Amino acid sequence: MTIKFGLIGGGVMGEALLSRLITRGIYQSSEVIISEPLSSRLDFLKQQYDVAVTRDNSQVFTEAKEVVFLAVKPQVFSAIAQELADIDIINREHSPVIISILAGVPLSQLEAAFVQLPVIRAMPNTPATVGAGITAICLGAYTSPKHHQIAQQVFSAVGEVVEVSEGLMDAVTGLSGSGPAYVALLVEALADGGVAAGLPRTIANKLALQTVLGTAKLLEETKLHPAELKDRVTSPGGTTIAGIAKLEQAGFRSALIEAVKAATERSQELGK
Repeated sequence: MTIKFGLIGGGVMGEALLSRLITRGIYQSSEVIISEPLSSRLDFLKQQYDVAVTRDNSQVFTEAKEVVFLAVKPQVFSAIAQELADIDIINREHSPVIISILAGVPLSQLEAAFVQLPVIRAMPNTPATVGAGITAICLGAYTSPKHHQIAQQVFSAVGEVVEVSEGLMDAVTGLSGSGPAYVALLVEALADGGVAAGLPRTIANKLALQTVLGTAKLLEETKLHPAELKDRVTSPGGTTIAGIAKLEQAGFRSALIEAVKAATERSQELGK
């Protein structure tokens, strides 16, 4: 069977995507090839997913007909680009779309490495590893509606997809890319508050986690504005407004806003 999907980098995010693409039938195992430098990792991926594996990145580019997915560390991009520079895939009748999730590597750099090839830059976040992520994508100069559709299909396997201009990718990194850490910190702090109020740790952890999960689901399904849901929970002179007053006093909302801005600025610095 024809190889359609090539994955360069078999790490956590690459495997998460691979697993769900195969499970959902978007690609068959026989249509996938993976390159990865660690032999132990290659053996695992081959055994677990019954896909073709190689340590040769150029083989992925040569064989994959539909997608070449870059899921390596940004630091090794230059070496991989140089390795692939001499491969003649531009003259194929149908060139594969290059999809990159390399943080801080802009379209200009990707398109300089893969001349005249369709390139899409993407920023998924860690909940993608359990199929609950959100990915922002931006399209390169040589992409077509078909390439856009392929990217949408690929990333829909691990969650939601939004399209943004490349100038907003650093802000995406600051919000959804770094955001899981902020939410984890919130869950931890809520649980600590429960322990401080006398709850056993296991109960406090469960209450905190399910409160965050349930609230997110409620907001998603009802389409309520967060402020409206807050108002519904907050009765006059009640317990919730007492807690909110303390959060406002501590600058809770301002702290989150500043965290997103700081992460955005750091992303911009790393991309230079």
